[in-house]
Amino acid sequence: MKYLVMVQGTQADYEAMRGKASADSPVWSEEDIKTMFAYMGAINDDLSESGELVDAQGLAEPAQTRHVALGDDGKAVITDGPYGETKELLAGYWVLECESLERVTEIADRVSRCPQPAGAPRHPVVIRPIMDGSGDL
Repeated sequence: MKYLVMVQGTQADYEAMRGKASADSPVWSEEDIKTMFAYMGAINDDLSESGELVDAQGLAEPAQTRHVALGDDGKAVITDGPYGETKELLAGYWVLECESLERVTEIADRVSRCPQPAGAPRHPVVIRPIMDGSGDL
């Protein structure tokens, strides 16, 4: 079965990685960032070796987001992000093919333990089963 494993983040997290601290996130050092990328790279390598990795991508910061919605008049309403009312957004994802929900949960647990600087917020890792073409899980 395929699963989408999602890592969440905020605009403040991305800014902290670029050297701008906030009340919500301390500054990440260059070493912190290298450690995070090495940790995630090791996860990707292990998943590739096991044959479970279908795809994995990090996403650009929320400030580069574009939101397109249908307005009351039937025309597109386009807004560039980030959005004040949205605290967490998708920061990255894996598409995995795993034998069970238990296995993908083990992987999500490993992802959630990614090293980060003291005081940095911990965001949840979300697992969603991917429906097959028939509409069934």
